[in-house]
Amino acid sequence: MANFATPAFLASLKAIYPSGGPSTLAYAGALPNPWALITAVTFSASNAPEAVPVVFKYALEELKEEQRAQGTPDETAAKEQLLLARKIREGVLQSGLLSGMPRVTMPVNLRETKVLRDTNKHMTEFDKSGEQLFRSMYRDTADSVQNLLDSAYPDLGWWCNTIGYGVTYGGTDALTQVESTYAIVAALIAVDAPRQVGWHLANARHGGASLDEARAVRRIAMEVAQLVGVTWRGGVPDVEP
Repeated sequence: MANFATPAFLASLKAIYPSGGPSTLAYAGALPNPWALITAVTFSASNAPEAVPVVFKYALEELKEEQRAQGTPDETAAKEQLLLARKIREGVLQSGLLSGMPRVTMPVNLRETKVLRDTNKHMTEFDKSGEQLFRSMYRDTADSVQNLLDSAYPDLGWWCNTIGYGVTYGGTDALTQVESTYAIVAALIAVDAPRQVGWHLANARHGGASLDEARAVRRIAMEVAQLVGVTWRGGVPDVEP
């Protein structure tokens, strides 16, 4: 599958995402163009994890070229490269809740040396932070979605709120809220979960993504998934205007 991730294909995916969109300006530390995050997550969730390092290498080399052209100081350049690796790694990890744990690694020089999440935090704190993030993402539909999860199985409702949103999606600031939503959308498209895709495309808008940005995320994920053979029984929901 890694052979499918050609430079031409990756360049075409990068071009899909609109530059200077509101979701990249609203959050400090957001990727100027999150195409690589979306692409890496989709490959991983589509059972083509061997393509993830190819995506990262391409994005990293592009970043290095931009840094050389701009004369970025070495220390700053190293931090930006680590940030790129961290975001892709975190996106693939977060998507594992939906598609299974990732089976990829990053270059040794860009690996983390310590746990990013607060391992001393009490579970009740994750209860609260999970609910806050859940409500921030779902807005007006938060209660109805939570009730749906609770009624299906109370443990599922608790697990999604506390472990999903408290520990996994909100346990670190490696990704912005909208970047986490992009990772979720990419994974859900890869595993053909249309109802949830619709929810999280709306959540991307709630997080500050423009209509064009949300549509770009959907298109990038679909093109990657189709490339590796994913099909959808009932199609993929579009973004609600």
